[in-house]
Amino acid sequence: QVQLVESGGGLVQAGGSLRLSCAASRRTFSNSAMGWFRQAPGKEREFVAAIDWAGRTQYYGDSVKGRFAISRDNDANTMYLLMNSLKPEDTAGYYCAATQYSGIRYRDRDYDYWGQGTQVTVSS
Repeated sequence: QVQLVESGGGLVQAGGSLRLSCAASRRTFSNSAMGWFRQAPGKEREFVAAIDWAGRTQYYGDSVKGRFAISRDNDANTMYLLMNSLKPEDTAGYYCAATQYSGIRYRDRDYDYWGQGTQVTVSS
């Protein structure tokens, strides 16, 4: 059974920081590129960041570039998203995802496994 479990969401003031974690079952994790997506109420799902299987290459959506950082620890089967300089428009449910591909993917249709999500709320 493939599982992805997000944690670390919460309520933070604008300008603050949060770090999200995504714990993955070993079977999914080691050879898979991973990504973070987000979805706010009434809006489409948005690509946030992606990382290749080895953690060497990262790719970010334009709205978070320079503020968010994606990383992974394959020994711990965990992926992270460090979010700095948070804005109210970053408020959304954040979802981690894994793909069968080892290289970067930024389209949600390329991802095969999804977590249940963690809520991030940024107050102004």
